[in-house]
Amino acid sequence: MDLLSVTKSNADINITENELLILNSALNEVCNGIDIAEFETRIGSERDEVAALLSKIGSILDQMSSC
Repeated sequence: MDLLSVTKSNADINITENELLILNSALNEVCNGIDIAEFETRIGSERDEVAALLSKIGSILDQMSSC
């Protein structure tokens, strides 16, 4: 992963397919392996937000595989 630019609220990165697969797997475990009642406390975000990020990463991986 390479950091391209950073501001107070955003970071632009260049990330490999393998790194995205790692993030995808980790987020999948987080979304499906933690009890709903303690999810936000343990993760710091609502489950829906994490699931949306997982979905976006999945879409990017799908696009990469069709290139």
